[in-house]
Amino acid sequence: MIVRQLSVGAMANFVYLVADEESREALVVDSGWETGPVERTAAELGAKVKYAVATHEHFDHVSTLEELAKDLGAEVVAHEKSPVRCDVRVADGTELALGRSKVRVIHTPGHTEDSICLYDGSEVFTGDTLFVGTIGRFDLAKAGEMYRSLYEVILGLPAPTEVYPGHDYGGVPHRTLGEEKGSNPYLGCKDFKGFLSLFS
Repeated sequence: MIVRQLSVGAMANFVYLVADEESREALVVDSGWETGPVERTAAELGAKVKYAVATHEHFDHVSTLEELAKDLGAEVVAHEKSPVRCDVRVADGTELALGRSKVRVIHTPGHTEDSICLYDGSEVFTGDTLFVGTIGRFDLAKAGEMYRSLYEVILGLPAPTEVYPGHDYGGVPHRTLGEEKGSNPYLGCKDFKGFLSLFS
């Protein structure tokens, strides 16, 4: 897959253009603040954007999603529990086809109830669930959900998987899941009790 990581806005947001190399069919991951960088990148690659996907409902990730989808002739995609207006509702395990490639939706509640990650077999786009060196904010009442999303779902992916977060909050813009597990304190807990102790 072709991956383009684009920095947008004043909150260090990342948005992504992900395209099948052969067909150039593509999806966009989030679209906060501005559409121009995505549209220019799509034109440069000759990409046909099929989907504009919301990783979760927060304004800085979806404020221009409908506009972008309209400009590119794409469909807006969001989780079935999301309040985001969309054309396609997805659930855990839904696959979005891009040419001969497929991108799988992974439901990862915790940061928000509608949080999803997107996994293409080599990369995972984690929205605000997992950043480089840290994790997304969450209400402590949702700590169990966040723990399960991190430890039972994301850490179940292969160690060489490249993690692409929703914000530029780390020392590098992306790195492998194996590297993240070895250095991110929120991924190194022995159990849920240890995870909770990080917030006390």
